[in-house]
This record gives sequence, C-alpha cells and structure tokens, in this order.
Amino acid sequence: MAVEASRDALVGRDRNAICALRFASTTFPFLDRLHSGIVAGALSLSEDISAIDIAASQRAGTSALIEALSGDGETLVVGSEKRGSRAASPVEMTSGDGAAAILVGEGNPLATLLAKASRTTDFVDHFRSLDNQFDYQWEERWIRDAGYMTVVPPVIKRCLEQAKVAAKDVTHFCMPATLARVVSSVAKAAGIDEKAICDPLHAGCGDTGAAHALMLLAATLEKSRPGDKILLVGFGQGADALLLQVTPQITDRQKNLGVAGHLARRKEEASYGRFLAFNDLVELERGMRSETDKATALSSLWRNRETVTSFTGGKCSKCGTLQFPKTDICVNPNCNALHTQEPHAFAEMAGRIKSYTADRLTYAPDPPSCYGMIEFDEGGRVMIDFTDIDADALNVGQPMQMMFRIKDIDTARGFRRYYWKAAPAAAR
Repeated sequence: MAVEASRDALVGRDRNAICALRFASTTFPFLDRLHSGIVAGALSLSEDISAIDIAASQRAGTSALIEALSGDGETLVVGSEKRGSRAASPVEMTSGDGAAAILVGEGNPLATLLAKASRTTDFVDHFRSLDNQFDYQWEERWIRDAGYMTVVPPVIKRCLEQAKVAAKDVTHFCMPATLARVVSSVAKAAGIDEKAICDPLHAGCGDTGAAHALMLLAATLEKSRPGDKILLVGFGQGADALLLQVTPQITDRQKNLGVAGHLARRKEEASYGRFLAFNDLVELERGMRSETDKATALSSLWRNRETVTSFTGGKCSKCGTLQFPKTDICVNPNCNALHTQEPHAFAEMAGRIKSYTADRLTYAPDPPSCYGMIEFDEGGRVMIDFTDIDADALNVGQPMQMMFRIKDIDTARGFRRYYWKAAPAAAR
C-alpha cells in the first residue's frame, strides 16, 4: 500500500530529486528490517537517499511530516497501516487498511507550512505488545475526556498563535478520531467553526491508523482552493498540529488518482467469511497443494533486486528492443546482440493482456489463480500474476497496470516476499 500511495504522489515528478524517505506505521511486518528501504527499492529511488522508519505512535504520520518539513531537499513522507483485530471486535468495525503519501520540498508547492506545534505525553489509550498481536483499548469516555480534550486544544492554540491566525479562519480541520463527537468537541473547544470539520472518511475506508492524518490531508488538498487554511492534527501519546495554507498552484495540481480516485476504484468484498480467511482469523484447510516450502534465498533476492523489487528490465542499446527480464542476449531475433542491455523501468509502463489463465487447480488464497502474458504498449512482455480482477472479467486486450504486492509469505520463517502483479488499469 505504501508503494502504491507513493507512486500516485510521484506522478509527473522527477524521482531522482528525492533525497529522503520517511515511512510511518505501527504495523510494520518485520521487527528488524528497514521498511522504507523496501519502498525506496520498489520506487527505484537512488540508494544514496536517507530512509527512516517512524513507528510506535498513531501520530507517527504527522511526526514524520513535521520532521520532513524541517529538512532540506525533497522528502517523500508515507504512512501505511494494516491493523490486526479480533473478529467482531469494535476495532474491526472501525479500522481499515490504507496508505497515503505526501511529497515535501521546494519549488511550487500546493500548500505551505504556516506553523506547527507538538506535545508529548505518555497517555496510553491503547497498546499492543510483542506478546499480543491485537490492540488492548481502554474506556472510550476516559480517552475522550482525559486524552483528546486535555491534550489537543492547547496544542492547536499554540500552533494558531505562532501563525497569528484566528481559529475562526481555519477552512479545513482534519483530525482522525473514531470516537463519537470527539472531533466536533475538540473543534468547539479550540474555537474552530464546525463547518470546517472535514469528512473523516470512516464510511469509505475506516480509520487507517498512522496513515489517516496524511490521508485526510491528501483528501482535503484535492478539494481545496487557493488561500484555504488547513489545520492537521495527529493524536497519540501527545499531539501534533500543523497549519498549512493552500497556494494558487493547487489549480494546476497533477491529476493523479488521489484518495477519491482510489476509493472509487475499490473492489468490494461482501463475504465476511472470506474477510476472516484473508486476515488469518479462522483456520482453514488449505490442502496438499499449499504444502510447499516458500523459503526465500536472500542471496538470490539481493542479486536480482532490480528485477524483483524495482521491476527493471532491459533495453537493447543497439536495436532498442525492450525485454523483461534483462539478459545478456537481446531477444530480438534480428539482433541477438551480446551485452547491450541497459536498465529500463517497466513498473510505470501500461500493458494489455495477451493471454490468460484462470487456474482452479493450483493452490491460491483467493481462487482461482489468475495469471497470463502482459504485452507492454512500448514493447516487451512478461508472464505474471493478476490481482484485483474477477476470472469472469478477463479479456484479451484488456488494459493493465503493474502493482507492487505480496507474492507469498513464508510462514515457517516469517518472511514476506514482494513482487509485482498486473491489475486492471485505472482511469485517470
């Protein structure tokens, strides 16, 4: 999700200009691996960038944004969350999986920072430990009264005072909170007009944890006008407040999918049983065909990281033929030149289905297993798995795009292997 959010944020941007990446989450899959490094590799960013994971708080997204705004050069700030929850729990009903990315830098920004303020206090409204994969949450009224209402309004006040902006002049107030009436109560205590409160997006995607503040900011920018003032708040063991002003550049905003486009593109799952199965909340009989060793050879993964993680193929410098994967010999039968392959990025290239199979025999967590040949519009082809598609909807010639996904999980060793899959192309 972090990779896809970042790709959308970087539409039309020069990735070589990015000098830092900050990745915020409280649900990183590895305890000892740089997740921002995985994202940087999938985005084909320079290995010279600074990459840092920011974790352990629901306001990790706003904290990462504040840190990026204090630095130099272009920084990609991304938040992503996949929170586990017990079946039929309140957390399951309110949370969602999601990611958002914001690019911070110089030039012609869509919004500029007017002021920021933070407060850090070890207020524990919920927690999750190594011994328990699910959140343990305290009483909601106490979280509202002793947490949000005590911590957030003073931070907002300091932020507005630094900017010399009156609370009534805030155009958009963005603060993630699933507790009923908390956002309106905080807005009232801070003197912010109730009309300024932004849609929390809970109905469409749920609360996405550390990513949600960045998601609300992205969604608000999509509908903002020049001069609007956005107050963004992140809550968790304290609070962050950022006041931003939208610039005239917003009218020339790059037309990426954004939050609205991705929500419109969603593929709904109406089966609660399948939802439980996908999230490993029920034990399934997976059959003999699932009993394969999925150990990943880390040395091979490292040697082939450009192919596997960055989805980089080759282009023959002699005849211009594109091919995936890159090899020592050009696949053009009229060329067959040796050692002429130059790296060529395939991840952002559009393609179409050349042939396909819906395999109902091979084990798949979401059967049938759909895969086939993708022929890229610019040249080159690849045999690859499909995702986000129904078997009955497969058609030769259907436009497809590449998406970074989990290839499989080695449950015996706890290793997730990432690769690219083909999904129906989104209309922009």
